Amino acid sequence: MKALEIEHGSNHVLVRLNRPDVRNAIDQQMVDELHELCSELELRPKILILTGCETEKGAIFASGADISQLRERRNTDALRGINSTIFRRIAALPMPVIAAIDGFALGGGAELAFAADFRIGTPRIRIGNPETGLGIMAAAGATWRLIELVGEPIAKEILLAGRVLNAEEALSLHLVTGIHEPELLIDAAIALATRISTQDPLAVRLTKKVMHAPREAHPLVEELAQAILFESPEKFTRMDAFLNKKNGK
Repeated sequence: MKALEIEHGSNHVLVRLNRPDVRNAIDQQMVDELHELCSELELRPKILILTGCETEKGAIFASGADISQLRERRNTDALRGINSTIFRRIAALPMPVIAAIDGFALGGGAELAFAADFRIGTPRIRIGNPETGLGIMAAAGATWRLIELVGEPIAKEILLAGRVLNAEEALSLHLVTGIHEPELLIDAAIALATRISTQDPLAVRLTKKVMHAPREAHPLVEELAQAILFESPEKFTRMDAFLNKKNGK
């Protein structure tokens, strides 16, 4: 891995985007390495924590797509969905994804954060999509994920007028669910991963899958997922433990 630094924990994988010389711009190398990471996590599911790195100009999550590569892309490249494909794959990982954001998350970097299940940050975060100022659009998920996350009026300010949210604004809009001092950010992300890991992994996986299902698939998908869980040995183990504790056994 050249663009990513990977640390394996007992219940999570911590991945640092690591192209500090170009402010973590997302290039083809990073996309390829993220695909490789997804292949591993699809086979051996773990909670994924995505974060950035420190640069000479401060902390950065990801500054967006690599403009030097983006400048040369043509219509055939757009139709390949280079970034949208990897972001969809990250969003669909079996276990939850946590984006731990410090500094700027702009353009494709913001869209990567939007694909996560949880977003936490520091007081230094700045999140936005300045693509229209470059003569293109945010085409890797922001046009629909952002509406779901913050509502259409704010999404239009970000996508059409270039608004960049600071930490206080992102928190008030629930785009991030917690603000932590920079030195505590990764600890907070690991604590969240640990809390998730105390739940039944199968129940977590099926709940995430059902939440991502199309609206027209409900309530059938809930009923089918619950039918699987009702027969799970883990259900009986956990419920017996709960009842024994309740009854003082």
